[in-house]
Amino acid sequence: MTHYLIKEMLPEERPREKMLALGPQALTPRELLAILIGSGTKGRSALDIAGELVGDLLKDEALARTQDLQELTVVHGLGPSKAAVIMAALELGRRVAANSKPKMGLIRCPEDGAMLVMSRLRHENQEHFQVILLNSKGRVTAIKEISQGSLNASVVHPREVFAPAVVHHAAALLAVHNHPSGDPTPSQEDRDLTRTLVKAGEILGIPVVDHLVIGDGAYYSFKEHDLI
Repeated sequence: MTHYLIKEMLPEERPREKMLALGPQALTPRELLAILIGSGTKGRSALDIAGELVGDLLKDEALARTQDLQELTVVHGLGPSKAAVIMAALELGRRVAANSKPKMGLIRCPEDGAMLVMSRLRHENQEHFQVILLNSKGRVTAIKEISQGSLNASVVHPREVFAPAVVHHAAALLAVHNHPSGDPTPSQEDRDLTRTLVKAGEILGIPVVDHLVIGDGAYYSFKEHDLI
């Protein structure tokens, strides 16, 4: 396979020029990373280095979760300075997603609930347990974080889950948590917790309409699987 330096490519094929002409949405992840990397090394272009980052070493979804510079500097041609630029861009993207105010609307199906939190939770390295509070018409009134756990588990107690629902006079709630692995398949602990929350909701008169497990671009709905 022939490798070309970016300066040897046609102007319209160079990542920076392509972005200026067509906008960032027209660029591949490899081309976007090449812009962040800036320049390559002897015999290796920024595109070559970027290609390794989104290839077998890290993959796109793993790269989005990376928080350790050492994971990036193992790539030949990517030193601490260039890795720091990539890490800064990734962290900025995570913060923008986390701080963006979700559009409150009606929850008509599990997918509505999943899409409400997907961008904020899909790349998190820790489990976050949240509740989406609903009024009597199924409209979202608030999203509250209940706990932030370790890499593999979050500690959740029914009193913490239902406290914001009581304070905000919610008619119902939708429980949500993410799996840092990216696989939304529920664990036995998830199943046990769901049963506990459903029973608590019945006692309090605040039904749990669903429990969603968020993965990387995918979700699991207990309601869809007739478990609620």
